[in-house]
Amino acid sequence: MPPTLASLVHHSALKLTVRAGEDRLDVPVRWAHVSELADPVPYMEGGELLLITALKLDAEDPEAMRRYVRRLAKAGVVGLGFAVGVNYEDIPKALVDAAEEEGLPLLEVPRRTPFLAISKAVSAAIAADQYRAVTAGFAAQRELTKQALTDGPQGLLRALAAQVDGWAALYDASGAVVGAAPEWAGRRAGRLTAEVERLRERPAPASAVVGGGPERSGPDDRHDDRVELHSLGTGRRPRAALAVGTASALGTAERYAVHSAIALLTLTTERSRSLHAAQQRIGAAVLGMLLAGEPDHARAVAGDLYGGLLDAPFRVIVADATPAPVAADGGGDPFDGLTEAVESAAARAGEAVLVVPEGDRLVALVADGGAAAEACAQYTATLENARAAGGTGSESGDEDGLVVGLSAPAGPIAAAAAYKQAEQALSVARRRGRVFVEHEQLAAGSVLPLLADDAVKAFADGLLRALHEHDATGRGDLVASLRAWLSRHGQWDAAAADLGVHRHTLRYRMRRVEEILGRSLDDPDVRMELWLALKTTSTQ
Repeated sequence: MPPTLASLVHHSALKLTVRAGEDRLDVPVRWAHVSELADPVPYMEGGELLLITALKLDAEDPEAMRRYVRRLAKAGVVGLGFAVGVNYEDIPKALVDAAEEEGLPLLEVPRRTPFLAISKAVSAAIAADQYRAVTAGFAAQRELTKQALTDGPQGLLRALAAQVDGWAALYDASGAVVGAAPEWAGRRAGRLTAEVERLRERPAPASAVVGGGPERSGPDDRHDDRVELHSLGTGRRPRAALAVGTASALGTAERYAVHSAIALLTLTTERSRSLHAAQQRIGAAVLGMLLAGEPDHARAVAGDLYGGLLDAPFRVIVADATPAPVAADGGGDPFDGLTEAVESAAARAGEAVLVVPEGDRLVALVADGGAAAEACAQYTATLENARAAGGTGSESGDEDGLVVGLSAPAGPIAAAAAYKQAEQALSVARRRGRVFVEHEQLAAGSVLPLLADDAVKAFADGLLRALHEHDATGRGDLVASLRAWLSRHGQWDAAAADLGVHRHTLRYRMRRVEEILGRSLDDPDVRMELWLALKTTSTQ
């Protein structure tokens, strides 16, 4: 504890006597300062014990003393020490009354106690307090390190919560709570996800202080806690965040503990990134073997790392970001957001996930029906909504241009086919101006939306142009007749009935179609092309 007025009064060598403000002696003293100025306030910072002899004060003037004491109190002076036997044999009643009125502690300093002795006592107490804080900080660092090594991040959080007499929580890259101590703190930490998300948008390292309290959910829960948020990681985007909640501002020893926890968790995060990079290299090898049709070799290489993923149906995600945007700071990865969403969801659900960057593409294998696949759909839906609203879905714009395709469920033997499905879905998504398309949506829907491509429309217009020009002269209705004949699969009577003409008339018209186009309607490819052209032009 720092020195207080009470500790100075109880200091046997100083012989100080309390003359006013006896109920306010528990305030900390930041320093002892000597000043005989009539107005020393411009030189005060707050928290000082001011020592005077009243050399330049009319200490017997009640009004002057009220003004003097009031200025000191407003400036944050915590106490006034008055040396007797120098200019005044006793403390004037005007000063005592003013101190009582303002509630400012007034200490009588005997002539045999020099001001230097008081200054030394304050300095020594402050130094001793700082030494205790540093010693406690080192002890806390050792305990935190021990717990981190023996019980991982959760053990570190428990030790940190005990050190600060509060609570602590750890968030992953997506802003989800992955650990908290004590147990009740998970609820409190969960209410801060919006603040954590704002912190993650700032370059690391970043910190913030937030307030507000939760409903009481445990014996140690707090109504009005003070929460510090700290980003973790050394990259451009924080990889995690730490929250520390306490009843009041942190002291020196508690600050040491928090800084030690940040360093240890950052080290753990960076080590995890190195391990993650190594895991990605293994994943690339596993993916290559799957796509090469070597599932047995892929299983052998994957081992326990991805084995669970290859034992059940999975889906292939192919994400593309070409042309890749450049962030304002010249850095950034367009796949960061998608990767974080998929990996964080998989980690929370205990699922295996394989993520492999491939230049301008990202390939991932996720469990069919799992949390990672759902996270991919939710993330891309959010991004698509943001684009539709006129934004990019990211403050940095890194995800602008991202397009994602998802395959149907498959197993290791059909991995290459699933990869091709994902590529096809991605291609359709790009043509449609979508962020995300599932291959199953294509198979379950109509082929007609695929004909929306400008090149297909141009082909259809060119193929049917001569027929439209013929009909424009009023010499027949070849386009409608062709549509009716094709829709009836070449059945003359049924098609003629639909048109309300004789079948011989329809036969004549189909011969004119062949003459004008220079193509035979007996060719199934020709009939297919004409039907698709008719369907394409009818949707324009």
